[in-house]
Amino acid sequence: MTQDMTLAPPPAKPAFRIEAIDLARGLALLAMAIYHFTWDLEFFGYAEPGLVAQGGWKLFARSIASSFLFLVGVSLVLAHGRGIRWRGFWRRLAMVAAAALAISVVTYLAVPGGFIFFGILHQIALASLLGLAFLPLPGALTLVAAALFIAAPWYLRSPFFDHPALWWVGLSTAMPRSNDYVPLFPWFGAVLAGIGATKLAQSAGFIAWLATLKPGSWSRPLRFAGRHSLAVYLIHQPVLIASIWVFSQLMPPQAETREAGFTRACERQCTETRDAAFCTRYCGCMLGEIEREGLVEQVFEGRADAGLQTRLEDLAMICTAETGEALMEGR
Repeated sequence: MTQDMTLAPPPAKPAFRIEAIDLARGLALLAMAIYHFTWDLEFFGYAEPGLVAQGGWKLFARSIASSFLFLVGVSLVLAHGRGIRWRGFWRRLAMVAAAALAISVVTYLAVPGGFIFFGILHQIALASLLGLAFLPLPGALTLVAAALFIAAPWYLRSPFFDHPALWWVGLSTAMPRSNDYVPLFPWFGAVLAGIGATKLAQSAGFIAWLATLKPGSWSRPLRFAGRHSLAVYLIHQPVLIASIWVFSQLMPPQAETREAGFTRACERQCTETRDAAFCTRYCGCMLGEIEREGLVEQVFEGRADAGLQTRLEDLAMICTAETGEALMEGR
């Protein structure tokens, strides 16, 4: 009896909250709300089409997603690094998975052309499971694995992954249409980066020092949001959408045709690498080719597939060549 009690594994040490990490998560939520508010303004017609999908806004969105996933890796180490607390783990995983499923269903009904089939919550649920396998590994080795996951889409894309059932992997040759697409590759790399960095930080005593920090009272709302991040994530977007919808009933946005919106978005993206004269001609050519080939509904309603993506790339090459020739002749 005594020997059995001696050999029994000790209970896992309970997790404790680090206020600085709650604050970091709260700041990430605030940044996400700013991005979503701008996205909503574009959706309702108050901002230029394609605004948040390009340039600094696109980088901003990727930074937000990366920070959330990095913090998932941090939390996995702090909560389960000394022993997996299975009851709490399964409860949290069930909540995240249920929320991810709910978002898929709601967005499929609301915006079937761009519904969220594998967004940030889907990634968090899968990464939480996969991340457990990396908890026993040294931090440096986990960071190497993170780098491999992040680099994989540059080298491993294949038509094999073009089937919709495999889009969640992130290695298809065409980008699936979705309002929030966070596939396994490369985004699991951000979670692994959080795991590896936290393990190294623990060894260096940084986490123990971080636990001693006490943010001021100004941060209380952000820390509260960070402690209830899933609830804030689920609630904030319906609140923002409802608020803008009410405003739109009082002050409707100026109407704009789909063609004008397409041209504006095309020129915005084009001018990141080309001059205005080229982009005006190029985008006019693209709009004309799309209309000539009867692809208007597919493009404007987001019914994209690998075949359409390939055709659009072909049209882009044609219009690039025609625009270049026209500008040369004009000079």
